[in-house]
Amino acid sequence: MMELPDTYRGKYRDLETAGEKYGAEAETLVENIRNRGAKVAGFIGESALSCGGQIILPQNYLKTIYRTVREAGGLCIADEVQVGFGRCGTGMWVYETQGVVPDIVTIGKPMGNGHPIAGVVTTRKIAEKYRLNRPEYFNTYGGNPVSMAVGLAVLDVIKKEKLVEHAHQTGTVFLQELKLLQQRHDCIGDVRGIGLFLGIEFVKCRDSREPDEDTAVSVKKFMYKNKIIVSTEGRYNNIVKIKPPMKFDEANVAHFIKHFDRAISEVKS
Repeated sequence: MMELPDTYRGKYRDLETAGEKYGAEAETLVENIRNRGAKVAGFIGESALSCGGQIILPQNYLKTIYRTVREAGGLCIADEVQVGFGRCGTGMWVYETQGVVPDIVTIGKPMGNGHPIAGVVTTRKIAEKYRLNRPEYFNTYGGNPVSMAVGLAVLDVIKKEKLVEHAHQTGTVFLQELKLLQQRHDCIGDVRGIGLFLGIEFVKCRDSREPDEDTAVSVKKFMYKNKIIVSTEGRYNNIVKIKPPMKFDEANVAHFIKHFDRAISEVKS
């Protein structure tokens, strides 16, 4: 298990160097594994950390880890289950923002827009090795035609309605509006995100960065009462997670900001 690459409250906060410093810790883990007489199987990690606190990976983080893992003979696996399919607004997959190509990518959730479907994508070399050397594999529901039709329909909508570009445009406005709220409310310690994948970290004091779970949870409950669904995440449960539908537009942003601003004001009054 590697340390969370948190540039807001972690030990490395310089955005220019944090990625390489956090990523370099993989070398120590590889050495520990070898000292136990074991081999490195691989590394799996989200391309942006969702339940970990809406953390956007610092540049060169995955590039540094992937290099270390591959040199040790392991595979690199990108988890895009929550963040994939264009949500980041820069492309279909968030790992692309790190300048890496994984050996395996896990996908799901948005793949079916509510329909239960998930998938694994890998290289032809790995797939062929599995085919030739695998034990018997059986899956009752694998590849059923209904799920395949749903998955194809989702891809068609993403392309035809230009939802990747939409996520970028709307997400940019959303992030700007949240940063304006941060200027008005001292309890907001950090605002971060990419596309329609955003997080607001609540603190008791900006200087100490002491987490404020109570405010985050109270704001979440206020939003619920106004029929707006958000969640709280992170190790201290003090980060409000915003991951709206891909059709979320600027009118929805204005509606959200209005109620979020009111929620904070009432909670802190």
